[in-house]
Amino acid sequence: MTDTAKSTDDARTAILEGRTSLGIELGSTRIKACLVGDDATDVLAVGSHEWENEFVDRRWTYSLEAVWSGLQAAYADLVADVRRRYDVEPQTFGAIGVSAMMHGYLVFDADDELLVPFRTWRNTSTGAAAAELSERFGLNIPLRWSIAHLHQAILDGEPHVRDIRFSTTLAGYVHWKLTGRKVLGVGDASGMFPIDSSTNDYDARLLGVYDGLVADRALGPHVAELLPEVLPAGRPAGALTAEGAALLDPTGALRPGAALCPPEGDAGTGMVATNSVAPRTGNVSAGTSIFAMVVLERPLEHAHHELDVVTTPAGDPVAMVHCNNGASELAAWAGVFGRFAAVAGLSVDTDAVFEALFREALDGEADAGGLLAYNHLAGEPIAGLAEGRPLIVRTPDSTLTLANFMRAQLYGVYGTLALGMRVLAGEGVELDRMFAHGGIFRTAGVAQRFLAGALEAPVAVGETASEGGAWGIAVLASYLSTADELDLGAYLRDRVFANAAVDTVDPDPADIAGFAAYLDRYRAGLAAEAAAVDAL
Repeated sequence: MTDTAKSTDDARTAILEGRTSLGIELGSTRIKACLVGDDATDVLAVGSHEWENEFVDRRWTYSLEAVWSGLQAAYADLVADVRRRYDVEPQTFGAIGVSAMMHGYLVFDADDELLVPFRTWRNTSTGAAAAELSERFGLNIPLRWSIAHLHQAILDGEPHVRDIRFSTTLAGYVHWKLTGRKVLGVGDASGMFPIDSSTNDYDARLLGVYDGLVADRALGPHVAELLPEVLPAGRPAGALTAEGAALLDPTGALRPGAALCPPEGDAGTGMVATNSVAPRTGNVSAGTSIFAMVVLERPLEHAHHELDVVTTPAGDPVAMVHCNNGASELAAWAGVFGRFAAVAGLSVDTDAVFEALFREALDGEADAGGLLAYNHLAGEPIAGLAEGRPLIVRTPDSTLTLANFMRAQLYGVYGTLALGMRVLAGEGVELDRMFAHGGIFRTAGVAQRFLAGALEAPVAVGETASEGGAWGIAVLASYLSTADELDLGAYLRDRVFANAAVDTVDPDPADIAGFAAYLDRYRAGLAAEAAAVDAL
């Protein structure tokens, strides 16, 4: 028997015996499912479903109907992949994990009915609430945090507030419906309300501060009564119920009983997927949004509006630089060039379009020839923008070439992120290495190289970079069986990534200088971006 045949037979047996872990992540544009084997290192099958947020009544949202139809489609796609590869169909799993976009606002009444449509992290209408909470708490509360959404609803006198009996995130909601348990992983919970790292629970002092702040307003219960229970990685978080199995797989083939790990946010699963849960490490996740997570050796000395402190899935403090706008505008331009190729009579698939454009960017001037690209489709708090207007800006003496245009677009993905990372560097935070994941890094050696120049630090990309958080939450599900033996950092280091292939790129001095010049223009040009928001 060949090694390939033996590997296929081993995978088939593991699937039939339920010795696998299923990870599901609801991202901004795709819902992904990832099935891994016993040791979590081998991806056995994948599935996905594309979806888009909607802008309804001036709020970014997804309907709960779209959540479940999308989950079912992604799961069905994974099952089809299992059948195609192994000629079997999974009926149970050893463990399941759910991850999703962090933050936002999902609130329910005493009958578990949704009170208002889901308000995602992308909404920036919580400025007054975030400012008041940041002042009262003495730390930065970003616009996207769940407590900022709740407090803004109170400030606005929204009538549904008096009926709230439960608030959670998207991952927490899906997990609740699959298991019946209202719990949340500590990393995701840290984007709802500040966490006390000494207890891995909501900060008791700040809970008291908030209760005092709203004592004479519409909120009835104590805020702690509205929030999910907090669990660190490795703690059991319930089992798949019959109702939950039917929600995920309406065909009835999936049996209940699988253990579930604590549901996590996409930031936490990104850290797991890149083995960056130890101090002096960090990761960058690039998708619809882009954010950096840096594990701290010590607390930050000052509060900064560009930084918020969350946690790893194990509860260790992390400085987060979150930007609402990532690679969407870059993808839109790739679509334009792909369409040009099609009307010119050329058959070029999407991956080939990105590959060609990214390679062309390598021939651009180090500072993108004087071009600027703003990727702001939505508001961007770090840049001081309540709304976004994507722009291409150049002066008459700039050099407009395809190479410079594409380099400017790639630099533009990192522009706002770099502003926040400069603030973190000012706090004396040092990095040994940054890990990166997301589809933008599938073209080897381009986006990774430019990110190293932007961050002035080595950037590593692993084989699982494009699988991202769906694989990360599958790993956390697998960790359930090992948590009593190893802490999360040791589990990742010694078990999951012990033999992982990682490509590390050191920053090129020319790229560092070129991006620094670009960032100076980018910062100055934000006035033009703000004017566009006012005028258009």
